[in-house]
Amino acid sequence: MTRVTHRGTPPPQATEPVAAQTTDPVAAIERAAHPLRSTEPHGGTEDLRPLSAMVGDATMVGLGEATHGSHEFFAMKERVFRHLVGEKGFGTFSQEVSWTTGLRFDAHVRGGSGDTRELVHRELARTPWDTDEYVQLLRWMRAHNERHPDRELRFMGNDVNYPEQGVELFDGVRDHVRDHEPELLPRITELHAPLRRLTDGDTHMGRPLAERKTLAKQADEAYRLLKECQHAAPDPDFELALHHARSIAQTAEMYALPLDTVEGKTAAMLHRDRVMARNTAWWQRYTGDKVLLSAHNAHVAYETYDPRYPKMQGAFLRDRLGERYVNIGFTFDQGAFLAQAADGEEWKPVSLGPATRGMNEYTLDKVGLDDYFVDLRGLPTDTRKWLSRARVTRSIGSGWPDGPYRIRLAPSHDILIHLHEVTAAHRWSQ
Repeated sequence: MTRVTHRGTPPPQATEPVAAQTTDPVAAIERAAHPLRSTEPHGGTEDLRPLSAMVGDATMVGLGEATHGSHEFFAMKERVFRHLVGEKGFGTFSQEVSWTTGLRFDAHVRGGSGDTRELVHRELARTPWDTDEYVQLLRWMRAHNERHPDRELRFMGNDVNYPEQGVELFDGVRDHVRDHEPELLPRITELHAPLRRLTDGDTHMGRPLAERKTLAKQADEAYRLLKECQHAAPDPDFELALHHARSIAQTAEMYALPLDTVEGKTAAMLHRDRVMARNTAWWQRYTGDKVLLSAHNAHVAYETYDPRYPKMQGAFLRDRLGERYVNIGFTFDQGAFLAQAADGEEWKPVSLGPATRGMNEYTLDKVGLDDYFVDLRGLPTDTRKWLSRARVTRSIGSGWPDGPYRIRLAPSHDILIHLHEVTAAHRWSQ
């Protein structure tokens, strides 16, 4: 929805405690902030031109979300992507969904058959993103590709590929090996056979840990056998088949961890963030595209605030890409989102009132703009120091309640988008 972007003069600083006057960052943020015309992906994007300057020469932009279930975050992602496509030549939308789902979405936006809404529901029913907002994004990408076949947009899923999502990766590896490396076909078929049969994640987890470790070793051996066939000259067909094999091995490695223990779950989350970063960087090399990477704030950030997540995807990407990776976080003062009370339960709207004193959002919302973005890197030293202290900040995943978490905004994000109010996303319902 379109918003009035100025709420008038903020409360005078004299009303604040004397000790806070020298460190209150509101004035500095307001001088540096740029108002958003709208979060909706329609109409002009002149107000986003300063964002282009902030992105600079980056070839990958991580764009977060402070909840997994708010309309404005999803809509703004499409708006930013459209702008980066038009102004910066970005070509891929990458999302923290499985490699297989990404392949299916990519085929669809490039002209594949089927209904977009049905495809999104089939692929994302168990995720936060089974929403009208993501249907709209894919439909826009598909329409863009119909109008501009010479500038096709791509969709990429960078997450591990879960066992229940089918056998097409095994087919892709098998078909390539049969046509180009037939001497390897018996061994790779043998190595993949027990994994191929495990198309149910619960069944996979039900196997003894020793067996799951054996399966992981077999998947890794199949990947390495195929990798040894790599030629000096680039071969896109081979690289794609090799990544199918890599994805199979990534999944098997995660399931080989003791996921029923705290240590095992922590190791799995570290593995997952490392994998998402590696896969996205690989895709960028494979396609040559500039990439918008969509994920939760936590996953695009440089710092972790939760010991269950030792190192985030954003940190791995900064290690790989340096300043060619830039990330954007979201904050919000109040509003609604969809969440689950427990795994597998229905997604329901949750409402939160305004942020309270001491929260990062409380101060950010004192800026005299409803919705704005600001480059945290360019703020005065004192303001950056204020934003570098850990304070309670809303960071909500699929479940509720979630948090509170103490987050250091300036070390976590390059750019921040602050919204005064958000509303619940529109989840698909029959």
